Amino acid sequence: MNRYIQKERYETVHMDGEWIVLNTSDYTVTKLNEVGGFCWSLLAEPQSIQSLQEALHERYDGVADDAAIDLDAFIADLLACGLLRHVSDE
Repeated sequence: MNRYIQKERYETVHMDGEWIVLNTSDYTVTKLNEVGGFCWSLLAEPQSIQSLQEALHERYDGVADDAAIDLDAFIADLLACGLLRHVSDE
């Protein structure tokens, strides 16, 4: 099972239901909605798609059972932005 974690401790700002992730090394800003920000906060520790999906089900009502598809795309986007890395099983 693939697990992911934040690549570094990035500067984040949470305001008005949105999260802003500042990558000062690459001079990029990534904007996340409330659900994305919640997932981002969980990714301070190693997480799998399944563990993120379970956390979403616990926190939010009406999360679709197929949320794994959206989470997979979300993780892929954060990997492409250089904000996450894979965690090897040890």
